[in-house]
Amino acid sequence: MIALLSGQLAYRRPEQIIIDVAGVGYRLQIPLSTFYVLPENGKVQLHVHTHVKEDAINLFGFSSMAEKDLFILLISVSGVGPKLAITILSHIPTEDLALALSQGDVLRLTAIPGIGKKSAERLILELQDKATAYAIAAAISPAPGGISKAADDHQDALSALVNLGYKEALANRALKNLQLPPGSPLEDILKAALQVLLK
Repeated sequence: MIALLSGQLAYRRPEQIIIDVAGVGYRLQIPLSTFYVLPENGKVQLHVHTHVKEDAINLFGFSSMAEKDLFILLISVSGVGPKLAITILSHIPTEDLALALSQGDVLRLTAIPGIGKKSAERLILELQDKATAYAIAAAISPAPGGISKAADDHQDALSALVNLGYKEALANRALKNLQLPPGSPLEDILKAALQVLLK
């Protein structure tokens, strides 16, 4: 089982990256929180969860152990698969997620696409005690690397938002209505679009 990967960043998009480790390219699905702190190129190190299914082996990468730990907690809940867990981590910082779960904050959780009231209540019921212990004990590790300077790429941002569960027309409208300087980094575009979509 792969738990950590260190290597050269060969490919980088909001929803996935490829890390070249001694000539072998590993594709990892990542949350936006990890994408935001990756460099455009160079060496990276990510914590990895290996998810094995009957027909596939998928790798999920995280910039900190805190993200990985919460991802594993989330997919332990009935009805929460890896894709939804990635969506949750893309919309809420790890500290805020642990706090929302420990405090039973249904409203905060239902603001995340794909999480209805019943799903939020189930998450709280199954994870509240673990999240409370986590919120108290966990030291949230700072993510390595700096914020990238990716070009303003409307299509990449649109693809990332659609992968997070937004309708393409809605995501496209949010992106077109953003008031950002020309050439803004992709990270800024995604953050601004998410703020609009979550209102």
